[in-house]
Amino acid sequence: MTDEQLDVIFERVRRWPRERQREAAEMLALIEEQDASPFELTDEQFAEVRRRRADTSSKPLTLEEFDVRLSRFGL
Repeated sequence: MTDEQLDVIFERVRRWPRERQREAAEMLALIEEQDASPFELTDEQFAEVRRRRADTSSKPLTLEEFDVRLSRFGL
């Protein structure tokens, strides 16, 4: 996206209601925080996350099942 395209979008945002502008600013701040995070996945970890997200055969754990699995690690 070019600077000019961003300028056009930001100009439209300036015409939004104040509450909506606040929400947009909060989302941008969260994105910025993520970029500053000291935690980064390796390429291998990222590939594993993508693989697991694409696997439709796995079922989500309930909170109780998750707790049981964590307890195996003494957590």
